[in-house]
Amino acid sequence: MIRLDGVGQVFDGREGSITALEKIDLHVRAGEFVTLIGRSGCGKSTLLRLIAGLLSPTSGTVKVAGKPVTGPSPDVAFMFQRPALLAWRSVLSNVLLPVELDRTIRDRTAYKNRAHELLELVGLQGFERRLPHELSGGMQQRVSLCRSLIRDPQVMLMDEPFSALDALTRTELSEELQRIKMELSTTIVFVTHSIDEAVVLADRAVVLSPRPGRLRDVVEIDIPRPRSLGQNSHLADVARISARLHALLSDKTPPVAERLVDEVWPR
Repeated sequence: MIRLDGVGQVFDGREGSITALEKIDLHVRAGEFVTLIGRSGCGKSTLLRLIAGLLSPTSGTVKVAGKPVTGPSPDVAFMFQRPALLAWRSVLSNVLLPVELDRTIRDRTAYKNRAHELLELVGLQGFERRLPHELSGGMQQRVSLCRSLIRDPQVMLMDEPFSALDALTRTELSEELQRIKMELSTTIVFVTHSIDEAVVLADRAVVLSPRPGRLRDVVEIDIPRPRSLGQNSHLADVARISARLHALLSDKTPPVAERLVDEVWPR
């Protein structure tokens, strides 16, 4: 579904150029959930913007569904760190905003029904007429999630969407997103600084090295869903993979990383 080959990104400024990404080769399968993780400034958000068509790569190619990315596409939704809801519009109107902005859509009845279904899916049934200021931060982000899904995109790009929330709400939304992902076939690429979040959510975790961002490793997360950090039968597996990612982000070489993981969680 997503294919990046030899992708590099250089930003030119008055004080010289900065290489944000270098030689990125990444293929994401249809329906896959991939998390991007790395230190601040390693190019995670830049990579997301390249896939979204908000940036053009300095080198290499980016394709979505087999087509070169030349700009934003209605088949690709982008969810930012903050909800960015319009304060004067109701919850339902905020969810329907992408539909209203697309002049090619003439019959919007089906989308209104879809909006109600999505709000019910995230537990906001009955809040359709509420304004954003009447909602908690977690509820606002649920509205933003519905808005991203309203047009049934092939790809959803999520740039640390839960980072501004308290720990409990963040955990609840992570579990909610897992549940939604199990019901939908959307391909998701999710940027996070949280190792635990990366492991709980993803099919694969992509680790980027410090700037210039390079592909340090791709870690498969073959753990049955749903997952959590609480008491469950897969807790040891979650902890093992988290330990491996900690080692990789600490700039340990792969053999050292594997040895550290085995010391903490013996096979």
